[in-house]
Amino acid sequence: MDRTLPPVIVPGHPLTALAPMQDVTDLPFMRVIHHYGDPDYYFTEYFRVHAHSRLDGHILRSITENDTGRPVFAQMIGESVTDLVRTTRELRNHPVAGIDLNMGCPAPKIYKKHCGGGLLRDPARIDRVLGALRDNIPGLFTVKMRIGFDSTETFPVLLELIRKHGIDLLSLHARTVRQGYRGEAHYDYVRQAVETVPCPVLANGNILSAGRALRVAAETGCHGLMVGRHAIRNPWIFRQIREAFAGDPVFRPTLGDARDYIERLYHTTRTGGCPEKLHVNKMKKYLNFLGQGVDPEGKFLYEMRRTRSEAELFGVCDRHLLASPEKLFADEPYEGVLARPNCEGPAVREVAG
Repeated sequence: MDRTLPPVIVPGHPLTALAPMQDVTDLPFMRVIHHYGDPDYYFTEYFRVHAHSRLDGHILRSITENDTGRPVFAQMIGESVTDLVRTTRELRNHPVAGIDLNMGCPAPKIYKKHCGGGLLRDPARIDRVLGALRDNIPGLFTVKMRIGFDSTETFPVLLELIRKHGIDLLSLHARTVRQGYRGEAHYDYVRQAVETVPCPVLANGNILSAGRALRVAAETGCHGLMVGRHAIRNPWIFRQIREAFAGDPVFRPTLGDARDYIERLYHTTRTGGCPEKLHVNKMKKYLNFLGQGVDPEGKFLYEMRRTRSEAELFGVCDRHLLASPEKLFADEPYEGVLARPNCEGPAVREVAG
């Protein structure tokens, strides 16, 4: 396995990556993003690693059957050195661009097991895990992490471990684990990482738009941007980032374009004979994000969340998106849309990534 990062699409411009999001970034979703404009790199959902784990066939498909033409990194989550090493050796039998360790997932059910973001509470354990994996990954070994668990006190120690073990790429979500996805991202820590570790650093967290990507890159000196939830809302974002950095006109999707995206998303992600009601509920997970850019009052979100069938779902989409199909889709989420009284209903689900 080569330890050279795969070539970027636009040399001299920041890297882009689709963040790994559990129950989202599977092969069908990658194919949807591919249609609207690929990032430079894809990362899989995490492979759960424990004493009895085996490679999840559903996640493995996003590597073995991937037809986007982009490099795919396989992400693992776990705490057992023995089992992480075993899983690493299994993954090396597949066409992965590299192997990524999740040290940032903020889901309580994960960090309570000392996995994901929970690892950040124990730098000594991280030292052992990174050392063992580095010894068993001849190719690219990457890490996705946050700036700390409930504080940033140990951040310099974490960066020293990244440097010590020769990590090849660091994706840094600029919030603590306890913050989850709330509050502002602290990009000054991304700059600190860029100035401290020898490997490329991708800034992650609240990359809302191409304009925000430009500002974060200028502020931090990062080598690239990793986008998660806002790629669900806006699948054109990687194309837009490339256009913005090249100084070209940036594509502005309309509500009609958003309606086409929903149609493609619905049919591409419905696999294995999934019952209609279950798939409609799955679509709500995606549309909770997309809906933040439809109308400032949150009327689309309010009605969408109450649909129970395909016909009802697309009826809502048609009323809100095709009534004025040339109207621009919001470049960034409407401020406070989820707090509007007429938007009451199931909250936007936090996507682990």
